[in-house]
Amino acid sequence: MQNLGKKKIILLGMMSRHPVAGMVWLTMQYVVGLQRLGYDVYYIEAHGATPKFFMTHDDDGFLKAAAFIAEVMRRFDLDQHWAYHTLNGERKFYGMSESELAALYHSADLILNLHGGTTPIPEYMAADRMIYIGTDPVDREIEIHQNVQETIDLLAAHRAHFTWGENYGKPDCGVPLTARFNFRPTRQPIVMEFWQGNGIANGCFTTIGSWRQLWREIKFQGEVYHWSKHFEFLKFIDLPSRTRQPFELALSGYKEEDKARLVREGWRVRDALAFTMDMDAYTKYIAASRGEFTVAKDQNVRLRSGWFSDRSASYLAAACPVITQETGFSNIFPTGEGLFAFSNMEEILQAVDAVNSDYERHSRAAREIAQNYFSYEVVLPKLLADAGV
Repeated sequence: MQNLGKKKIILLGMMSRHPVAGMVWLTMQYVVGLQRLGYDVYYIEAHGATPKFFMTHDDDGFLKAAAFIAEVMRRFDLDQHWAYHTLNGERKFYGMSESELAALYHSADLILNLHGGTTPIPEYMAADRMIYIGTDPVDREIEIHQNVQETIDLLAAHRAHFTWGENYGKPDCGVPLTARFNFRPTRQPIVMEFWQGNGIANGCFTTIGSWRQLWREIKFQGEVYHWSKHFEFLKFIDLPSRTRQPFELALSGYKEEDKARLVREGWRVRDALAFTMDMDAYTKYIAASRGEFTVAKDQNVRLRSGWFSDRSASYLAAACPVITQETGFSNIFPTGEGLFAFSNMEEILQAVDAVNSDYERHSRAAREIAQNYFSYEVVLPKLLADAGV
């Protein structure tokens, strides 16, 4: 099963906890990218969360979650390269036996903790090989600033720390710096061939996401910072009335009154869960879009973390121009051609006009940005080098 001639890397992930196509693609582009770079890569889930999505009876949820992971790994010819270790209730092992998994933990050259979503198991995961990859900046950085011991202990179990908040530490970034941990910038790796456009555009700027997520609010220096993106969408809710360009939101987490209001304002709205459980339907939806229009979380906008969406990176790779809310990412990526940052309505309208005035140029530029900044061949070697591999 194990290739003794290659360095072994474990990716700890959470696909069964959030079994939607966006999460699967986010995760598997790390796995496939590392494999293509010549590493012997294994995907493991040991986060301890109950697989609520799969729970229909008390005793079958874990088995269904394991079957889901197995199907994803089989799609990429990695049938023997995964394990699902349940930690709550009866300890069960799927994909690999307990002894096989223990041996893999001990022999791995590197263990990447994606999202920082897995609490290290001391008897298996040695801190000198654990790498933290934070995909949602702000909350944990603020918790460190506020001396939340649980967060400090989690991060201390890793030898290196990375964040998708690429503006972290810059003069215009309001996320508090910490002397305890050296957060280095990184971003979503993209396997470009997975996002080939099909040449059939529907004419709409689209996006995919959740409307209301009323949790994970953070208080910092007397202010409340929101997680739910609907707060930001509402600032631009009359956008469709300002332009002839159509916009569609593929949403989950909304109520019928939310949809009715959006439709009254001129938005097209569709149920995201009707197609985002299917990896191929997800990629086709993105590739068929004229481009992406989206917002970011209030936390990233006001504190200018520099966070950039993995989904937006996928739109770019599919040669779909992206118009997205400024988080400070314009300090890192080129904007104004293929990719546009906005902070107000006027900047949105200018970006829409620019894209529509020369769509082919902006489509090419979008793809070039994805290739030059997000390709796994660019992102992952830098991450590994910064981690000391």
